[in-house]
Amino acid sequence: MTIKTVGIAGTGLIGAGWAARLLIRGFDVIAYDVSPAAEPKLRAAIDVAWPSMQKLLGNAGPKGKLTFTTDLAEMARKADFVHEAAPEREDLKIKLFRDIDAHARPDVIISSSSSGFLPSRLQSECKHPERVIIGHPFNPVYLLPLVETVPGDKTSKDAMDRAGLYFESIGMHVLRLKKEIEGYICDRLQEALWREALHILNKDIGTTGDIDDSIIYSAGMRWAFMGSFLTYHAAGGPGGMRAFIKQFDPTLELPWTDLKFPKWNDELERRLVEGCEAQAEGKTVAEIEAKRNDVLVDMMQLFKHHKVGAGLVLAREEAARGTKARRWSKSDDVTKPLPLYSGEVLSQWLDYNGHMNDADYLTAFGEGLDGFFRYIGDDESYRATGNTFFTAETHLTYHREMKLGEPFRIETQVLGADEKRMHLFHRMIHATTGELVATNEIMQLHVNQKEQKVCPMRADLFEALSAVWSAHSKLDAPEQKGRVIGVKR
Repeated sequence: MTIKTVGIAGTGLIGAGWAARLLIRGFDVIAYDVSPAAEPKLRAAIDVAWPSMQKLLGNAGPKGKLTFTTDLAEMARKADFVHEAAPEREDLKIKLFRDIDAHARPDVIISSSSSGFLPSRLQSECKHPERVIIGHPFNPVYLLPLVETVPGDKTSKDAMDRAGLYFESIGMHVLRLKKEIEGYICDRLQEALWREALHILNKDIGTTGDIDDSIIYSAGMRWAFMGSFLTYHAAGGPGGMRAFIKQFDPTLELPWTDLKFPKWNDELERRLVEGCEAQAEGKTVAEIEAKRNDVLVDMMQLFKHHKVGAGLVLAREEAARGTKARRWSKSDDVTKPLPLYSGEVLSQWLDYNGHMNDADYLTAFGEGLDGFFRYIGDDESYRATGNTFFTAETHLTYHREMKLGEPFRIETQVLGADEKRMHLFHRMIHATTGELVATNEIMQLHVNQKEQKVCPMRADLFEALSAVWSAHSKLDAPEQKGRVIGVKR
């Protein structure tokens, strides 16, 4: 069956999320709500979602068409697939499924966005219960990719299979439950954490902020890509989950939670161990740890960019390091290019060939430039006055590929300077072999941001810059200086 038009019953937060996810992927949507006043709210919600989806997907292709109706039968008749997204009231949903079932073609799957109701209950008054499933998404539906599909007692395997293919076609990860249970999987886990958090709050152990921070700055980062079981599997060392069970009491008798736990048994242990080993996909714990560490580094760098969570800690530490950075003094020997930054190739700098991205060489050179800024006195306190340097022109040359973890240093040579400008040349040197990796020629203008114009730098900065320029003016000009791109004939 080809799905072209998708019906949505209910246009609140979840229904609007489904509509946005579908429209940007070219599906036509017919949305039903009992109130005509719901249409402008639906369109406004889609407008809010659209920029983030475009940022994620880019130009995904032709946009689907959105129509709105207050006629449930019209929506059901025209739809090739139906999402129910009504308020979380079981009696309302049962009636809604019965009415949709009465008008939709027999081959059309009806999927509930319920957060916890049993599909067997929702399909109980349908003439075609075999096509009723749970398709539980997570807010924001237009970005988060998980959907839990849950069968009822009378749901057919064919309906589950077809629904899975449909959800994958709209960019979702399908978590197919073996059988129904209230709350499904994710909401049961979220509910357990929520209840334990309330116990901690009730006992006045910490504030709501303390409790959230305990997740934001630690376990939540690992959970984002490893989950609970694989995290503990890695915690067991080379022996994985088998060793973890031996090291930590598997009977869960420690008073570390107010929640009840299942009685430990051989079958539970077997499922636990075999499940974790299957998740590991043959990777050693050392390999899992290496991947974990790479992802955590990338996450912290990303969080720093967005000024949230663990990124704030990283930014604070980097700022503290910056205040301790090497600063110019009159006794310095500046007769050679200055090695003011050392680093290694980060995982987020790699392209699809496993080599350092072209653009990220400029990122590394930017760290070297920042080192030179700080050397002459341009730091956070100086920038707080409204004075800073802007890049007017830059040029890169590449001499050697770099792979993950390879070390390098940035050396800076001053090619020219006055009170408003500095012409710099950076060399990236392989820290082990001494090979030239890349070069960066750059012109910086000193700017007062409050006045929005180029202006002289402060006297102490110019003194330091002049001292370096006086020494570097005696050095040979780099071979790559002023290089022009062209094809020799």
